[in-house]
Amino acid sequence: MQNVTAAGLGIGDDYPPRIMGVLNVSEESPYDPSVYDDPGEAAEYVDSELIAEGADIVDVGLESANKRFEVLSAEQELDRLDTAVETIESVSGDAVFSIETRYAEVADEALSRGFDMVNDICGFADPRMPDVCRDHDAAVAKMASPPDLERPGAIEKPDDIYEALKREGLTDKTIVDPAFGGWSEAKTLDDDRETFRRLREFRGLGQPILVSINRKNFLRDLAGRSTEEALPVSLAATSMAVERGAHVVRTHDVAETRDAARIGAAFARDRLADGTDGVGVEELDVSTAREASRHLERIGADAEFADETTTRLFELSGLSDAERETLAAVAADTGVVFASGAAGSLLAGTPAALARLRSYAGETGEVTDRLAAVLDAVSEPER
Repeated sequence: MQNVTAAGLGIGDDYPPRIMGVLNVSEESPYDPSVYDDPGEAAEYVDSELIAEGADIVDVGLESANKRFEVLSAEQELDRLDTAVETIESVSGDAVFSIETRYAEVADEALSRGFDMVNDICGFADPRMPDVCRDHDAAVAKMASPPDLERPGAIEKPDDIYEALKREGLTDKTIVDPAFGGWSEAKTLDDDRETFRRLREFRGLGQPILVSINRKNFLRDLAGRSTEEALPVSLAATSMAVERGAHVVRTHDVAETRDAARIGAAFARDRLADGTDGVGVEELDVSTAREASRHLERIGADAEFADETTTRLFELSGLSDAERETLAAVAADTGVVFASGAAGSLLAGTPAALARLRSYAGETGEVTDRLAAVLDAVSEPER
């Protein structure tokens, strides 16, 4: 899993979950407490209600993405940018400032005038967006969306969401967002729930994950709560999302969401192994063959191994060719799957099979001390 930095803020497995608070300078936005058109009042809100409550990132929206409203042009968004820039210049607290836009032109101007990152709700539908972010060395949240600047997030099925996030590629500083919520009439509550159940699959893209689930109707419906009553269900889902691998949580309820994210992080799996002498060992979140195939595809290995991956799956980096050959040989004799591609290697098996692998490898006398340390890490009963 690749970490990302946004104006010095680390985002990824090596860092705590980050909280993204929301400020809107769009009068049509539906959540009134976050909407301001006066820069001074907006800055006071950011300082007292977002940063003081624990927001690491402040996401500033120039227009509502609600499908009931007409889409603004880039020129119309630029007309509102002055208010956003004046606001962040007036803020006294410390945070990363993100501009929410679908237009590369707007992103370029915002990044040139003090913003730190971009939240692209149309998922690089403007094909110039990746280059703009690269030119500014800026992090960018890429929300799953059709290649249409007027239809953000209108994708129903998790497999299609995954493919949409891959479209137009990913920059080194991309954060992926699977786009929860009613972005199209065809998208059902069950679609969102399936996407949430399969959230770990999006780790197969190798980039940090952002979720925006605050008071969303796919959660409210389960508890029979209105938007005003839905904070508890949002917090429960936040802990689950972080435990499943989310790295950034976008919310209007900053303090409460931060607490819930901390709980999720405290009980999340420890995925990285230490003491392996230069070889990276990361346990991947895999419970189905479909999830395994995502990672196999990412490293360029044969996806036919997906059906053979079972309880535990590790990604290994930094192995020499000789170490790969040794692992392939001993794995073949113990029922453990070892698959290599140009970008890395995957090792998979049941806990019992991995323990057998470690024992058998020691008996052969062909395993170096460095490789033995790796096998010790993957055969630990709990990680």
